[in-house]
Amino acid sequence: MDSLQRVSQEVIGCRLCPLSTSRRKAVPGEGSPHAKAMIIGEAPGYNEDLQGRPFVGSAGQLLDELLESIVIERGGFFITNIVKCRPPNNRPPRASERKACMPYLVRQMDLVRPIIICPMGNTALNVLVGGSSIGEAHGKVIEKEGVAYLPLYHPAAALYDASLKSVLFTDFKALGVLLGSKA
Repeated sequence: MDSLQRVSQEVIGCRLCPLSTSRRKAVPGEGSPHAKAMIIGEAPGYNEDLQGRPFVGSAGQLLDELLESIVIERGGFFITNIVKCRPPNNRPPRASERKACMPYLVRQMDLVRPIIICPMGNTALNVLVGGSSIGEAHGKVIEKEGVAYLPLYHPAAALYDASLKSVLFTDFKALGVLLGSKA
């Protein structure tokens, strides 16, 4: 029987693409197996590669702040990435790397069965939904094959462009409403 723990163990031992040779730790993802929402980023960064956990660097600190703003704890979500190992120099993951990791992500989505999936950033949006840019799609629910997606800017984008921080807080407020938050 499949489980999130089984997927995590497989990710930790994965050698399906060259990213496995340069990683320190694979980053399978973490959170509630019964989460109402999944947050899916592009790939682990430096701190994630060291700790084996998603969103633990500067972008993760902002993510925690965003979650606190809608009064939902981080543990109430399932948080992961499109690829489970850090690309060298934080480059975007290549198509072959995304393809190698996709079965893990599909299994995680099938196991958690969230009511909403939040692709963070262009890579996650394009892999999961296709088509548009995060600038056009953020904050708007997109239905695809019976799944609801709420694209969001990646918190790292707001660290580089401070004007996006208020946009992120607004979009997270919409996420809170969708999830029935008391914020």
